[in-house]
Amino acid sequence: MALEDAKTEVDTAFTRTTRRGLAYENAFGGATSFLRRRYSKDLTGVDIAVTGIPFDQAVTNRPGARFGPRAIREASSLQAFDAPYGWGYDPLSTFDIVDYGDLAFDYANTPRTPGLIADHISGILAAGAAPMSMGGDHFVTLPILRAVAQRFGPVALIQFDAHSDTWVDDDPDRIDHGTFLYKAIKEGLVDPSASVSIGIRTDNPDTLGVTILDAPSVHSQGVPATLKAIHQIIGTRPCYVTFDIDCLDPAFAPGTGTPVWGGLASWQAAALLRGLSGIALIGGDIVEVSPQYDTTGATAIAGAHVLTELIALWGRGPGRL
Repeated sequence: MALEDAKTEVDTAFTRTTRRGLAYENAFGGATSFLRRRYSKDLTGVDIAVTGIPFDQAVTNRPGARFGPRAIREASSLQAFDAPYGWGYDPLSTFDIVDYGDLAFDYANTPRTPGLIADHISGILAAGAAPMSMGGDHFVTLPILRAVAQRFGPVALIQFDAHSDTWVDDDPDRIDHGTFLYKAIKEGLVDPSASVSIGIRTDNPDTLGVTILDAPSVHSQGVPATLKAIHQIIGTRPCYVTFDIDCLDPAFAPGTGTPVWGGLASWQAAALLRGLSGIALIGGDIVEVSPQYDTTGATAIAGAHVLTELIALWGRGPGRL
């Protein structure tokens, strides 16, 4: 840490004059933005736009993921002092990254929300930036994918999750976090033959052609074998990564709406994300962080680490470094 900077930096979410570089203000003080990046609605020249989508009205169990973006931003202040560990470079000093703030929407007009999310992400993509989103429940990934597929065509998907989210849902008016992938495949947004779901540990026979690397297989086969399988499936396709925090075992992330035992440990998730280096990542999200069910703050901390890893992973994509 640059001690002299720590003595003078404060509220760098608003006061910093550059989009690049580490931040040294006290972790416990100041205005919270993700990794102390500058808040900005100007995406000119921006590489990555971090944005919050605080929507949780599609849950099957406990609500509260609307508070996820706020908690993740606060937790990320612990990481703003240093480059992400294990990547061999500093994405915060290499790329132009901003906190684009949260989606604005009418909480009492749920049917309008999917279109607003899609338009929000489309605006980021149109500016040439990669969207990195903080949910919100897992439904938000569906309209994000609508925007992504409009630009890139059907994408490869890497899903970290306890649930496959491919339960049958043929009602176009339903808004459900447990069926986002079913609808994404049926709408042609995701290519199931080039997609993989990791950490699954709930029963759902119809996965619509998505390869399942469930939690027991990760535990028994190990990280290297799991990574080999993922890379073979994804290949060089444009890829989107969605990380439901309930992929982690509740011992590591209790603050979520639908916790399931037997999940990944934090170290496994970290090793898998770093081992994905080289994929053609075009965007990603962290969803289902519900901080009020976690008295320790560990779930939001894990969520902040996941999103930081996704940023570093984007930077390791083809032709970016």
